[in-house]
Amino acid sequence: MSSDAPVDDALADEGGAGDAPGDAETDARACAYTEYDEGDAPEDVPATGAGASGVERRVWDELYQVDDPEMPVSVVDLGLIYGVGVEDGEATVDMTLTYTGCPARDMLLGEVESAAANAEGVEDTSVRLVWSPEWSVEMVTPEGRERLREFGLSL
Repeated sequence: MSSDAPVDDALADEGGAGDAPGDAETDARACAYTEYDEGDAPEDVPATGAGASGVERRVWDELYQVDDPEMPVSVVDLGLIYGVGVEDGEATVDMTLTYTGCPARDMLLGEVESAAANAEGVEDTSVRLVWSPEWSVEMVTPEGRERLREFGLSL
C-alpha cells in the first residue's frame, strides 16, 4: 500500500501490506475533529427559552431534559438549540451540532424530536438541523459552563 493512497482506499485495501492484526497502518483512524475553536457568539443564540410561555415553554422544558451523550449537560445549555416555534400544535426546533461530523447526530436529532413531541399541546414536530451560525464554546450557557466544570472540563 502506497503512503500516497487516499485514506478510504487505504482502509479498503484488503490484500496489501499492513493487514496484519494490530498493524498501526490499518488500525489507526483519522479523527474528524479534535478541538473546538473559539468564536463570537451571535446575539440571538444560544436560545434558552427565556420569556417563552404556554406550549412553547413546555417544549423548552422538555428540551432541557435532553443531555449530550458524552457529558451531563443539556443540549439547551450547550447552546445547540437555536430556536423553538409552536404554531397550531406543530413544534419546530432549530438546532445545530458541535461539528458537522458529530457521531451522535441521528441520536440527538431523534431525542430532540421526541422531547418536543412529549410536550403537552404538541401534535406534530420537526427538527431542522442548521449550521449557521457555526457553534462555538461561547454559546454554552453559564449553567452549561458550570456543569462542564463539575464534569471536569474547563472553558
